[in-house]
Amino acid sequence: MSLSNSVGRALEISLRGADELLPQDEWVRKLQRSEATGTPLRIKFGLDPTAPDIHLGHTVVFNKMRQLQDLGHTVIPLIGDFTTTIGDPSGRNSTRPPLTREQIEANAATYFDQLRLVLNVDIAEVRYNSEWSDPLGARGMIQLAAKYTVARMMERDDFNKRFKGGQSISVHEFLYPLMQGYDSVALKSDLELGGTDQKFNLLVGRHLQQEYGQEPQCILTMPLLEGLDGVEKMSKSKNNYIGISEDANTMFAKVLSISDDLMWRWYTLLSFQSLEQIAALKAEIEGGRNPKDAKVALAKEITARFHSAAAADTAEQDFINRSKGGVPDEIPEVSLPGAPLGIAQLLKQANLASSASEGNRLIDGGGVRIDSAVVSDKALKLPAGSYVVQVGKRKFARVTLS
Repeated sequence: MSLSNSVGRALEISLRGADELLPQDEWVRKLQRSEATGTPLRIKFGLDPTAPDIHLGHTVVFNKMRQLQDLGHTVIPLIGDFTTTIGDPSGRNSTRPPLTREQIEANAATYFDQLRLVLNVDIAEVRYNSEWSDPLGARGMIQLAAKYTVARMMERDDFNKRFKGGQSISVHEFLYPLMQGYDSVALKSDLELGGTDQKFNLLVGRHLQQEYGQEPQCILTMPLLEGLDGVEKMSKSKNNYIGISEDANTMFAKVLSISDDLMWRWYTLLSFQSLEQIAALKAEIEGGRNPKDAKVALAKEITARFHSAAAADTAEQDFINRSKGGVPDEIPEVSLPGAPLGIAQLLKQANLASSASEGNRLIDGGGVRIDSAVVSDKALKLPAGSYVVQVGKRKFARVTLS
């Protein structure tokens, strides 16, 4: 099939880093129609506000939306304020507890500020699925459920495994993919994005659109980003994540901590550099350039995106200072009364440790320094004065005791 330059470029951008684009030939036809008519395509991505914070793993799909938004298409960040009350069973081996309306609203309120760091939210079509889901009512829900069979629902991998394993499946969990699919009907979406774990739900959307007499959406699944360990998917529960609201210094240092191999995958999924630019950089590294140069460039790009270019430069210098055993230029100033104060209590009160017992464990591990000297005595009490306290490689505070 001969494609125009703009359609070929749009297809290349769509496929960058993607796991699957289904059906690709339908997507090409949609792109061609959009080019011929000047009508933007409607691109949907659902966000269930199950937690208040977003990490880099979440932004893999956001980046793809931004790339398609920059091509002139209409991106629709869909806040699942209704579906969150059901609870997404994707990848679960047990029923996910639904959130209360208050929790959902609190979490959703923080999403916009974080989304703005990747998407141009001002020209996006931000929607809430309670707009059409609440009015559906019991009668509408029954009519919707009639459009999908239990047999097809049980083809879903996690449902199938739970059923065979004798684990319970609540009836309301069948409603989640139906309601997510109905979102596509309500929005008349041309393309829906999601992680690989969402493929079943996205296909339900295609089926329901056909049932309602609409042209079915295409689906584009993005891989789940490996976290800092390079093995498990990025997750707060695994503590291998970078939150997009973390401070610039921490973000920069965490990116630098990833392996050289993982760095290139992050470049593909997280960087806004073109594939040609990334290939050229990789060729330089293979030709003998220090891989750290590429990693620093990636760390600065990501840090600048979520903070600023100046903050990224400062974070780089801060990291250099720490690598040389120096103290960052800017560290928290903490004033504590009660001198003399035990070192474990000092760590707790200065927010360098979550508790005194954790402070003692850090001391046992050799991870605590006072004015650059390693602390080995857990019974140490510090008199009145000012001290630079360091925990691990990245936590510092200038503590004044009185």
